[in-house]
This record gives sequence, structure tokens and C-alpha cells, in this order.
Amino acid sequence: MAFQTGLSSSFLESHLHVTPVNVVSQNVTQNGNGIQNSASLSPVFPGYYADLAPSWPEEAHVYKIEKIIFQEKSQYQDLFVFQTATHGKVVILDGSLQLTEKDEFAYQEMLTHLPLCSIPNPKKVLLIGGGDGGILREVSRHSSVEHIDICDLDKMVIDVYKKFFPDIAVGYEDPRVNVTIGDGAAFIKSIPPGTYDAIILDAFQGMGAYATELSDKDFLESIAKALKPGGVMSTPADSVWLKNFAMEDTIALCRKIFKGSVNYAWTSVPSYPSGAIGFMLCATDGPSVDFKHPVNPLDPINFGVAKRPPMFYNSEIHTAAFCLPAFAKLAMGSKYA
Repeated sequence: MAFQTGLSSSFLESHLHVTPVNVVSQNVTQNGNGIQNSASLSPVFPGYYADLAPSWPEEAHVYKIEKIIFQEKSQYQDLFVFQTATHGKVVILDGSLQLTEKDEFAYQEMLTHLPLCSIPNPKKVLLIGGGDGGILREVSRHSSVEHIDICDLDKMVIDVYKKFFPDIAVGYEDPRVNVTIGDGAAFIKSIPPGTYDAIILDAFQGMGAYATELSDKDFLESIAKALKPGGVMSTPADSVWLKNFAMEDTIALCRKIFKGSVNYAWTSVPSYPSGAIGFMLCATDGPSVDFKHPVNPLDPINFGVAKRPPMFYNSEIHTAAFCLPAFAKLAMGSKYA
């Protein structure tokens, strides 16, 4: 799961600029209850974790730590998992909040179903990042899909989710899933043209060592090349509540690269700064794609490998996700609002 900022309004200056979260401290000393003793993650609230995002410098989301579940550094990144009373288990990757059990489904479902429900028969899907398995869980609900590739850098992350988050990592149980451990940028650049119906990006700066490459204009051009005509890409984007929110240049450049429909959507994810996150949806030239009106609704009785129906997504909220408040329409520019 990606952190709050993905595609940014400063695209032209720095491609897809994103800012990682800084934590107060990642050094944890535990007592018998799994909670730190003298070294506190928050100097103001001992026994709490303060999630501080540079894009939101005057605020923090504070979680009371009930128990530390996992803390280890892999070859690539630091992973910290702890239990809370109100949000379930919380995952911090390299200082960036990745997900909480309370609301992970809102992000996972929207990032997945906004693109896949906008094309008639997606058959081949690629996921870059998304090692938690939640997006795989959601893709599994689509019976037309025949093949699902995922490329994630860090096997430790996948293993931790399988051990501690079985209802999220259940996506790996789908027999259509093929896992590659490696660099996502190198993987996508090796793909023959016109391979995938949909590509979902869930890896950015703040998410790990290779995320910077996934924020590069050349990489987006590689994605467009790897998609079939009328193929679709989805990626997280800035929240409408971000100071100086403006997506006009980003949308213009995406339209230049993908040459088909490009739209911005947004939804509520309470654990993220501002409580909201955006999505960028892009289609390549070919059969027309209308992201605002789903043509491939979910089968209400097909859960795939998931244990329950979607908790957030439905066709009505799909269309509503493209409705913007007046101030955001102004920031988008008259051509794109």
C-alpha cells in the first residue's frame, strides 16, 4: 500500500515528487508488554507512535501502541508493525505509514476497481509494489482476469504480511498470481509492448528503496508502452486537501504520455494525512475508456480469494469519486475539472 502522496502537482519540475514521512524515532525498547520503556516513539505521549508527514508540518496522527509485533531491517528497508486498540495492526515502512487494519480496504479497493471496472474484460494485470497482497485480493474478484503479475522488491515485506495479516495477504492464494521479487522499474522496462490490460502502481518514494524510479517520467512512458490499446493504469495521487493542490500540469503530461482518457479521483482513508487520498487514472489510445462510468461491475457473489464482499467500493462510489469540491475544480483548471 502506498503512502499518502503519489503523483504530485510538481510533475513537470520533478516528475512525480513525493515526500516520505519522518517518524519521531524508530528505535524501540520493549518491556514485557512489548511497549518501549525509556525510549519513547513520541516525547509528548509516551507509549504512542506519532506519524509526522512533512507535507503536513503542523499536524500528526498519533497511535497508542498496545504491543510491538515486528521490527526489523531487511536489505532494503525498515519494517515496523504494532498493535493498536482502535486501528488494529499498523504498518510503518521506512518511516511511512503504509496501512492500518481499520481502513486499508478503502485504499486497496479503490486503487484496484476504479481501473478494472472501467474496461470490459481485463485479462492480464500487473501490480508494481503492493507486497501486502491487498490489491491482489481485490483483483481476484474479477473473474475475467486470467493472469496476475506482481513485482515487489522485498521478500521480507511479503513474508511479514503473510504471517501477521492473513486477511490482506490472502491475495497470494489466487492461483493466477505470479510473484517476481525484484526491481519494479527493471521489470516493467523488460516487458514486450502491449502486454497488459491494466497496470496498478503501488510503490513510491516513502515506500522503499526503489520507489524513486517509479516516480520518473521515463518509467511512466514504459508503462504506457507495456499496456494494450485502451489499457489502463492507476496510481495514488495527492489529496485535494494538500496545500497548493494543483493537478493541471500532471494531467496534461499524463495525457501526452498515455494519449487516452486521464482523470483524477479521490476518496476517504482516515489514517492518511488529511483523511483523503487521490488517484490518477490513465488510459492508452485505443478503445475509448470512460473512467467515470464503470462498464464492468463487480459480481456480488464472486469474492475471489477474499473472505468477504468489498467493504468500500461500489458502482455509485466509483462515479462519485470523480466529483470534486469547488476549490479542487479550480485547482485542476477549467479543461480538466
